[in-house]
Amino acid sequence: MPDKARRIIDIALDEESVARRSPEVEHERAVALFDLIEENDFVLVGGAPGPYRLHIGIFEQRLVFDVRDADDNKLRDIVLSLTPFRKVVKDYFLVCESYYAAIKKLSPSQIEALDMGRRGLHNEGSELLRERLEGKIEIDLDTARRLFTLICALHITS
Repeated sequence: MPDKARRIIDIALDEESVARRSPEVEHERAVALFDLIEENDFVLVGGAPGPYRLHIGIFEQRLVFDVRDADDNKLRDIVLSLTPFRKVVKDYFLVCESYYAAIKKLSPSQIEALDMGRRGLHNEGSELLRERLEGKIEIDLDTARRLFTLICALHITS
């Protein structure tokens, strides 16, 4: 049984910040939301224990994690610059587009190479997120991966 003090029980994306993408990317977003609620490790450093409700959005060109308690009372806003994420998100989407196109017409070895690149960029973005949240929010790698997918769903312009 997971520790409820280290869990997100609800997550919402600011719908005004969500970029409409391909059906494949929308599917990845839905899966990430589902998987994140099913399994995550998330705790405010030096803050109230969970469980948490998390709202993610973009405000004035900054990524905002609005962290709330189970009763939806605001605990803390964690605000991060989008600048460090721009390149990895842009590269990730380029590789994803190539990957989704490749599935329809390329050989398994070519698809595998693109998938490896896609996973590598996803890991890079996840590690970057963990670094940027250090000292503010503690998360495991799987939670970071799912959160990075959701960040990619937000409207991040290059």
